Amino acid sequence: MERVNKILNHIRYKEYLEKNRMAEEGRRFCHHDMGHFLDVARLAMIFNLQQGLSVSKEMIYAAALLHDIGRWKQYEDGTPHEKASALFAPEILAESGFTKEESEQILSAILNHRNAAIGQDETLDGILYRADKMSRSCFCCEAERECDWKGTRKNRELRY
Repeated sequence: MERVNKILNHIRYKEYLEKNRMAEEGRRFCHHDMGHFLDVARLAMIFNLQQGLSVSKEMIYAAALLHDIGRWKQYEDGTPHEKASALFAPEILAESGFTKEESEQILSAILNHRNAAIGQDETLDGILYRADKMSRSCFCCEAERECDWKGTRKNRELRY
């Protein structure tokens, strides 16, 4: 997990985390913070193991830690956060020691983490998509009734 820890300590990563925190300071709904990123990573690890996909732990954690890192940009100027995150991630990945091929896979997962069409794929893209959606604790959220997620998408019970 050496490269994942390099992500966590990367100056730009810390900057983007802080920008997310400031942009969501008054937000009542789900936050795009370290808690969310780690929930997504750990759920993705469960899916990876259950399905025997053999995606490396570092790839899963890198994708999960970076998938919403550009959320602040969406609040700032409307840029879809998956695109902003994919723009910010390459520098962090390269400086953390990920190869070009690994970075391409991680960037694909980041770009597709909102794409329902890949939801069942047995790839990093698919497990990141599923983990991101299942990470939400709608069943105990005080703002759940005001949330604009459709009722069928809300997690009203624990499954993992």
